[in-house]
Amino acid sequence: MVSIVPEWLGPRGWRPVRRFRRCAGLARLAHARLGRRRRLDPAAVEELAQPVERAVDPSRERDLRLVERARRGDLDAFNELVVHHQDHLLALAARLTGDLEAAHDAVQESFMRAYRNLSSFRGDSFRAWLVRIAVNASTDVLRLRKRRPSEPYPEREDESWEPPADASADPEREVVRRAQARALSAALSALTDGQRAAILLYDVEGFDYPEIARMTGVSLGTVKSRIHRGRLALRALLADSMELFRD
Repeated sequence: MVSIVPEWLGPRGWRPVRRFRRCAGLARLAHARLGRRRRLDPAAVEELAQPVERAVDPSRERDLRLVERARRGDLDAFNELVVHHQDHLLALAARLTGDLEAAHDAVQESFMRAYRNLSSFRGDSFRAWLVRIAVNASTDVLRLRKRRPSEPYPEREDESWEPPADASADPEREVVRRAQARALSAALSALTDGQRAAILLYDVEGFDYPEIARMTGVSLGTVKSRIHRGRLALRALLADSMELFRD
């Protein structure tokens, strides 16, 4: 059995390194409609007959290579996956839990679960699989904390999970951005756990309805309902802060 002593574990866990955004490529083929007496140009026939090339996502290909190495016992490969995804997962978990300490616990648990269950990974997107694990881990942490209540959201003002502002950023705009983040965080915390998770996965992470349904283990109708009701609730909760979101 491999002994796990990864670099990303420490007394307070790891700290974010960098943020990666989701890249998606989609190629579509247009179909020609022919009239009764129209003839299709041979060049057009040749073009339509060409196979559609699917855009390659470099980060996805990189993840799949690292997963294969990690499955063979290469701990360095798994640590690379941690470095690539830790910041993204921490931001998601912080929004899901509303508590930075809980978010660290959830993300550390997510990576441990991922490592233990690498053999069960069957998809083509390690990121989506990891997000699903993080959603479940965050939910488990929230349930545990509700059984052992403490001061709610004690570190809401701590934005260390966010990437540092660019050195050239306008200080005034940075103040507004942080105010927006605090308002959104407070509003998200007022939603139900299901609504918050559905909205974050759809509007922030970019997953579609069927993907969210699979991730959260609920029906497609429930996902749509949670997003709709959650958006209505957010609109009402942010009514007094709308000036922050106007240019």
